[in-house]
Amino acid sequence: MTLAVRYLSARTLDTAPAETPAPGPGEVEVAPAYVGICGTDLHIFHGDMDARVQTPAVLGHEMSGRITRVGDGVEGWAPGDSVTVMPLRWDDSCPACQAGNQHICQHLDFIGIDSPGAMQQRWTVPAGTLVRLPDTLPLDRAALVEPTAVAVHDVGRAGLTPGEKAVVVGGGPVGILIALVARAAGADVRVIELSPHRRLLAEELGLTTWDPSTGDITQRVADWTEDAGADVAFEVSGAAGGVDTAVDVLGVRGRLCLVAIHPRPREINLHRFFWRELTLVGARLYTRTDFERAVDLVADETIPADKLISKVVPLTEAPAAFEALEGGGNVMKILVDCTTTGAEAEAVQGATA
Repeated sequence: MTLAVRYLSARTLDTAPAETPAPGPGEVEVAPAYVGICGTDLHIFHGDMDARVQTPAVLGHEMSGRITRVGDGVEGWAPGDSVTVMPLRWDDSCPACQAGNQHICQHLDFIGIDSPGAMQQRWTVPAGTLVRLPDTLPLDRAALVEPTAVAVHDVGRAGLTPGEKAVVVGGGPVGILIALVARAAGADVRVIELSPHRRLLAEELGLTTWDPSTGDITQRVADWTEDAGADVAFEVSGAAGGVDTAVDVLGVRGRLCLVAIHPRPREINLHRFFWRELTLVGARLYTRTDFERAVDLVADETIPADKLISKVVPLTEAPAAFEALEGGGNVMKILVDCTTTGAEAEAVQGATA
């Protein structure tokens, strides 16, 4: 019996014993080390996804860990291997899968939402979801591979090319990762963000930021681009105003990549799309190629994952961490240490004081 963080109902989490099924044929058991709390997890915590999530639900899909057991027929993996999990299980038979778009399967099982996730001390998953990690990559940093894969996919969907000018609207964890991946792809990037804390962090990473409360962002983009407008805008804020900004900053034939989850329909300036022949693309998840690229970016420190980790909490303190993230404040990414409970953490702190 192991401990797991479970969603019970809106704004109600607990940590409780959970049984982990032994790995069957084609499966592996993993001991998660670190699990990140992301925006989707917060949507679940708020009760926004109750129509989809079956309670009690074990949360978490941004993870790193080590294999503990392998099931029959599993080849190429052994206990002790460092891994992350691409948390997608598709049916391979729907029209989307048949067209080669398995990552947005029409009957997709997003592990950690539609089935039990990683925020537990033992986790059984299909071997096909594993992605190998370099032995030299610290597991806390490796927990940021999954959100980095999101950013890699977003930049790819936008068709960003070297020398283009890109605006990222929203400087949260995914927005910062998109900006870093876009910069690595050779783009000139600006990040639009209200939070002084997030702007400061982005600037410490060498990114240029603008505060939308202190001036006309559209005019700033016009000055920056010599009136051409941005080639690409990424909408990562999830706010109606963010959508307006992302559309307004684009130049002729610019591309808007929609990244944020908007829980309700938004008004959008379609005349702008008509007048400038703009393109809108959605970017939902990632492919295995995106995931493998993300491993490389984190491992070679193109993504300075350590600077994005605001706090690490033991497993039993995960519910409080959700509340801290909900309140905003000066946090970027909180990781849950699944190898340590609160009592163990206190003992370690006492021994090192």
